[in-house]
Amino acid sequence: MTEQRRRATVVDVALEAGVSRGTVSRYVNGGHYVSSEARQAIEAAIRKVGYTPNTAARSLVRQRTQAVGFIVHEPHSVFLEDPNIGVIMLGANSALSTRDYQMVCLIVDSERDTDRVSRYLSGGFVDGAIVVSARDRDPILSVIERLGLPAAFVGHPPGITAPFIGIDNRGASAAITQRLMQTGRRKIGMIAAALDRDSGADRLAGFREALGIAYDPELVVRVPLYSFLDGAAGMRTLLERAPDVDGVVAASDAVAAGALQTLLESGRSVPRDVGLVGFDDSSWATRTTPALSTVHQPAEGIGRAAAEAVLEQIRTGDIGAGGLVLDTSIVWRGSA
Repeated sequence: MTEQRRRATVVDVALEAGVSRGTVSRYVNGGHYVSSEARQAIEAAIRKVGYTPNTAARSLVRQRTQAVGFIVHEPHSVFLEDPNIGVIMLGANSALSTRDYQMVCLIVDSERDTDRVSRYLSGGFVDGAIVVSARDRDPILSVIERLGLPAAFVGHPPGITAPFIGIDNRGASAAITQRLMQTGRRKIGMIAAALDRDSGADRLAGFREALGIAYDPELVVRVPLYSFLDGAAGMRTLLERAPDVDGVVAASDAVAAGALQTLLESGRSVPRDVGLVGFDDSSWATRTTPALSTVHQPAEGIGRAAAEAVLEQIRTGDIGAGGLVLDTSIVWRGSA
């Protein structure tokens, strides 16, 4: 039986570097009051002896986990299908990694998940949280508020006091609806998704605002999720209600891609018979033929800003409020 190799310690590093154990500890815990000469010697010693910091022990000393939760309130299928969430997550992870923080991904897909994540947060396993797709009156929000946990929200669910990062969903939806109207469409419907959260509700509000007196509630089909399948089903319902519809605003690119499939299967030509627009400028927008006209939102920048907001709260201990609204733009492609 082979003997297990002993794990290198700060003592081994100190002996190899020719410095005190306290100097090595200061280096490992942030590098404060360590000279450049000592720093270089310690780094060389760490490489030579193969030292890896004991993060669990460091967390006990500093009362920090060096971890931030990335909480997504979506079914697993949407989490995997929606490239926007992935880009937001990568942006957040990029900002966290520069500060040596780990991201812990937590998916809330059921009441059981809500209970599990609530217990996890209450157990002190993360120093803060980034929350994506929070619903109105979401129980996770009350847990975060009760704990005083540093947090930032992607979007702006009602009643939150923590910082939020988002876009003007209402204004962007109104702008792309107006652009579709300018192409001469006269009977414009919407596949409105995710109305239990601020983004979906605001996109519907923007659509209604743009149409004004031309708004017809019968031309709005409400579907649960920002998903391809919901888009396809929603388009079938819209065609049953209004076979002569000539313009469609979809609440997301995934929804628009599903709608496009239904339109093509029904014999409609896009954009000749029906002009179609999406929202997000995700990879769905360029996968389709024709490519989707859509609203570009800076998903990576949203994720990065949310992480930075959480890190700032952790650093200062100030659980702030207020929000940051990032710019959007219309990207016009072949579908309209």
